[in-house]
Amino acid sequence: QMHLAESGGGLVQSGGSLRLSCAASGRAFSINTFAWYRQAAGVQRELVASISSLGSTNYVDSVKGRFTISRDNANNSVSLQMNSLKPEETAVYYCYAKAWSSGYSNYWGQGTQVTVSS
Repeated sequence: QMHLAESGGGLVQSGGSLRLSCAASGRAFSINTFAWYRQAAGVQRELVASISSLGSTNYVDSVKGRFTISRDNANNSVSLQMNSLKPEETAVYYCYAKAWSSGYSNYWGQGTQVTVSS
């Protein structure tokens, strides 16, 4: 079983920055895709950004130019640099990994709260 542990959430003022990190631990897995999702109260969870094993990235339109996802394959970790944060981006942010063991499986972190004050 693989585990994902997020860190870096917190409270920031509108226009501020935060960096989220997520480290995978447990059995040796080949991680195909890392991603960050977020879920605000009463809203469906949405994909914020993803990165493939080769470094190809994808962002939801609303964060393009402000957020940057990166990964460290040697350490099985992923980060999300968030700049110019907006109050409407207040949410619980979840780390996600699609990893290969004896087949592909999906893994989720426990989530980290990001609160952007106006």
